Amino acid sequence: MAFTRITAAEAAALIKDGDTLALSGFTPAGTPKATTPEIAKIAEAEHAAGRPFQIGLLTGASTGQSADGVLADAHALRYRAPYTTNSAFRKRVNAGEIAYNDIHLSMMAQEMRYGFLGPVDWAIIEVCAVEPDGKVYLTAAGGIAPTAARLARKGVILELNAFHSPKSIGIHDVYEPLDPPLRQPIPIIRPNDRIGTPYLQIDPAKIVGIVECNLPDEARAFKDNDPVTDQIGQKVAEFLLADMRRGIIPPSFLPFQSGVGSTANAILGALGSNPDVPAFDVYTEVLQDAVVDLMRNGRVKSASTCSLSVTNEVLQSIYEDMDFFGDKIVIRPSEISNNPEVIRRLGLIAINTAIEVDLYGHANSTQVCGTKMMNGIGGSGDFERNAFLSIFTCPSVAKNGAISSIVPFCSHIDHTEHDVNVIVTEQGVADLRGKSPRERAQAIIENCAHPDYKQLLWDYLKIADKGQTCHKLSAAFALHDTFLSTGDMHQTDFSRYVK
Repeated sequence: MAFTRITAAEAAALIKDGDTLALSGFTPAGTPKATTPEIAKIAEAEHAAGRPFQIGLLTGASTGQSADGVLADAHALRYRAPYTTNSAFRKRVNAGEIAYNDIHLSMMAQEMRYGFLGPVDWAIIEVCAVEPDGKVYLTAAGGIAPTAARLARKGVILELNAFHSPKSIGIHDVYEPLDPPLRQPIPIIRPNDRIGTPYLQIDPAKIVGIVECNLPDEARAFKDNDPVTDQIGQKVAEFLLADMRRGIIPPSFLPFQSGVGSTANAILGALGSNPDVPAFDVYTEVLQDAVVDLMRNGRVKSASTCSLSVTNEVLQSIYEDMDFFGDKIVIRPSEISNNPEVIRRLGLIAINTAIEVDLYGHANSTQVCGTKMMNGIGGSGDFERNAFLSIFTCPSVAKNGAISSIVPFCSHIDHTEHDVNVIVTEQGVADLRGKSPRERAQAIIENCAHPDYKQLLWDYLKIADKGQTCHKLSAAFALHDTFLSTGDMHQTDFSRYVK
């Protein structure tokens, strides 16, 4: 079947006010980049003419400026799910302009299929190759593409992006599970197992047009490692080695998952450079440059991911070296890369970052001072709750020391104490396994809190009401309250809460 070639503007003109649009991609990798800016232009023109124009947007995870950014700036978004990192979008969410639904990434595609998020009108899927029978080959990410394409009731728009080489064909493993009550076990036993197809099959009748483009991924640049992230990385590596030496972690090591950013890169670097750590597999949602380097050096044996969130130079180097990477990298849909069943079976060591951690081991990944959304929970809940070993990292302080990342009580809780085994800051490691709440509090203050805040936290623990978990509710958010009123948590005075 010969598919119609259309321009990005023609594709955008198909989208109407009130439609819900689903995109391929996971992070800016694999996200359509040609059509969404044209939708933003339509929204601006409609608004200038006094007419309404807003859409719902469903994605695998964050996108980039050409999707979340331009649509938010054009006031074109009524509803959006799930995770995002765009600053313009974040500003409008926190201003109450966009209805934002923060969903575990493993659950996004299935909630679409279950009908929890309403009907999907259109899907825009970025591809590197198209066959006449509707087989399409995705680019740098899996995301929600299979479900988005199948559910789109008005049609599928393909962006055939020449930036992504067809040499990458075969790197994907496209698999969509059945829905309950017919769901079968997901047969992934080893991190690099392949269980699906290298292509996404779309009904040719649903493909309304192909937009040809040549647009690079909007790869995010992460900060270089600094002394704090390097210290965290070293402490994590030393802790894991100690667990391996005492027989907690098997001598062959375990598959590894880490979040995104400079701390994750520092941890991977510390593990990869330590000769006492065996070569290991990665089973994660986002692959960064650091993992690619470790694969080339033989320190990472294989990597299963949902997204090649690497710099464009590294991405092209992967495409040019598929003889090496072809059997070592697997790109999966997000509900498989983040699937709790698979994570539990493989026994992952999961390491993610937190905004803040409280004395009892609860972790906040999403909300600043309990109200302002940062990015969303992402996949951290998928991995940490189901991991063999659940580790959260964060610097002990933020804002040049004005904020303690260790607080009496998290202002928002994404991960309860039941799901957090270990806390690591540059100050040290608190192993919470097997500890009561009071023992956790003592370990976290002593090992993870910044010296400037240790006494304040001990002061809180002294006045906290007695109980299985010790809190004085009137003082539990005193550090946050002081920061909001003075700009510096140091000025907190717990003596005023003593009766």
